[in-house]
Amino acid sequence: MNLLLNLDVGFTSISTMYLNATLLFFFVCFLIWRYIKEMKVVKVIMESPEEFHRFEDLILSKLHESELELERYKNELTIQFSEDRDQHLAWIHEVKTPLTAMKLMIEDLPLETRKPLELEWLRIHLLLDQTLHTLRLRSIEQDTVLDKVSLYPIVLKEIKELQSWCFAKNLAIDVDDIEISVLTDQKWLSFIIRQILSNAVKYSHKGDTITIYVTKDEEGHQKLHIQDKGEGIDPADLPRIFHKSFTGSTGRKQSASTGMGLYLAHNSAKKLGIVIDVHSIVNTGSTFTLTFPIANEFVKTISK
Repeated sequence: MNLLLNLDVGFTSISTMYLNATLLFFFVCFLIWRYIKEMKVVKVIMESPEEFHRFEDLILSKLHESELELERYKNELTIQFSEDRDQHLAWIHEVKTPLTAMKLMIEDLPLETRKPLELEWLRIHLLLDQTLHTLRLRSIEQDTVLDKVSLYPIVLKEIKELQSWCFAKNLAIDVDDIEISVLTDQKWLSFIIRQILSNAVKYSHKGDTITIYVTKDEEGHQKLHIQDKGEGIDPADLPRIFHKSFTGSTGRKQSASTGMGLYLAHNSAKKLGIVIDVHSIVNTGSTFTLTFPIANEFVKTISK
């Protein structure tokens, strides 16, 4: 206010001394009023401390009741979530039985009828598998067995799972020398590879080739690369492809895209200490790279 009065010629006739003295007077009055008011409270407390302690005990009692209520509500939610998860898991396992029976019946059909039915069966199977691992992801630490795992049979098994889809799109999968062992959990690694490989098949053009190979960096990390020549990923979508339910501009072209596959793969890999990197060019293709941890890094990851 003083600066404004000094700079503006319209206020030159106003006495800044008077204004400051007035403001200071009211401020001192305010301080005196607050002091008197606070001292009254202090005096009451000093004269009857038992009243203060009773009030304090009442507050602490209310806080304790709130904590108990919050803990009770938290336990109820945990129990409810556990029951819902068990019900969903039971339902999935029940559905697997007729799904297996359908698979056997489809195999007995003529070739021209069998191919489209196998493809639709595979889609149901993959969606069911995603749902199962979504429920298990919360307790992945309890469902993890660390071991030296051979990479080749896992990749080969997942390729066979997607065989009918590859035949329908006339895709070739070129597997380079991947006879290596990595430190991880076999079941969850299979799931991660399944999500990335199915993604590569989904967005590849008819007649394309998907290449799978391994490399090793200077620090000794084994890297598994899954490379396709499909539609690629828009640069604006790359930072968000691992977000839950994100389909992106490419995924919107596919009615079957749920945006859950890469999200589940990324979160599962993170729990296992596996780093997933993506390099992609629109209309040229994408390369997903899985970098596996070495022994001491895996222990650090699990301890976190």
